[in-house]
Amino acid sequence: MIFSSSIPKQSYQRKPRCSQENIKEDGRLGKRLSHLDSIPHTPRVNQEIPDVNDATLDHETLFQRLTTYGLQELQIEGDGNCQFRALADQLFRNPDYHKHVRKQVVRQLKSFKKLYEGYVPMKYKQYLKKMKRSGEWGDHVTLQAAADRFEAKICLLTSFRDSCVIEIVPKDKAPTRELWLSFWSEVHYNSLYAAGDVPTRPTKKKHWIF
Repeated sequence: MIFSSSIPKQSYQRKPRCSQENIKEDGRLGKRLSHLDSIPHTPRVNQEIPDVNDATLDHETLFQRLTTYGLQELQIEGDGNCQFRALADQLFRNPDYHKHVRKQVVRQLKSFKKLYEGYVPMKYKQYLKKMKRSGEWGDHVTLQAAADRFEAKICLLTSFRDSCVIEIVPKDKAPTRELWLSFWSEVHYNSLYAAGDVPTRPTKKKHWIF
């Protein structure tokens, strides 16, 4: 198992584990937002990146929603791995486990091809090869694979005007945990916490700031 070089040396000897404390925190956040209407999730690859003006407006929309619901983002590095870093933070409280998360997602995509290939508008082997690369953006297909692999309901608080929350649930199993991410303008994912509960971590470069 190979992890990011920033992880302490002893972490190479074991797989990251989801603590019961993390699961309880996610459950409390879910109860807090249980009144929000969500829309069904349809896996898809990434769409066109919006221009700066649209992205700025979308981020303002997301910021207003975060404020309304008493939420706060843990800023995730914008290096192309943000989806996997945000998932790693929610699962293990450590964004540096993103390589492990990506590896598990690709393994899920490879092992259960029939579940996902219909949503991929390219040769499936080419898609898998692309998603193996560090820095390749995750999409809604990888989110579905992550939900299936980790038996998690993934809740996205979005900047979309017609949908505040998108839920991604495992296809064949009941979820055992909830993961909360923010997602704005088809550009970037951050990890969500209740306001005031965001852990303090060293500042990372390449954040998306508008």
